[in-house]
Amino acid sequence: MPNIGAVLKQEITRLSRREIRAEVHTTKKASAQHRRDIALLKREVAALRRQVALLQQQTLGAPSAARAESTTGKPRFVAKGLRSQRKRLGLSAEDYARLVGVSAQSIYNWERGHATPRAEQVSALAGLRGMSKRMAAARLAQLGGKTVKRSRK
Repeated sequence: MPNIGAVLKQEITRLSRREIRAEVHTTKKASAQHRRDIALLKREVAALRRQVALLQQQTLGAPSAARAESTTGKPRFVAKGLRSQRKRLGLSAEDYARLVGVSAQSIYNWERGHATPRAEQVSALAGLRGMSKRMAAARLAQLGGKTVKRSRK
């Protein structure tokens, strides 16, 4: 005759394993679904980042900088060329500086040959080389509009 305690213990173990298996199964399914959702979201984020990068290149003129760097290797800086480009675009030193992302004093010093721009600034200047007057005005409008000249008192 089997021991009642042992039989009861085996039956409890069997039933608890079945209950645990049912609970774990639903948890595994939910976990797998969450992993699929996360993978999908990661793919969407990557696609959106690629779109943003492409749009930034198209609107901010970055491809012209990339072309200039790829054909010559390293963009050159010539103070006389900077001054003639700024005059060709009809921009003040302050407006041109806003396009480059530096101060107007820096532009003044670069044009006079008193200072030279850093490498990242030279590449920003190279990106502006193929820009037309309309493109420059549109980009200035994106960055916050034209500057208003202040009168001295």
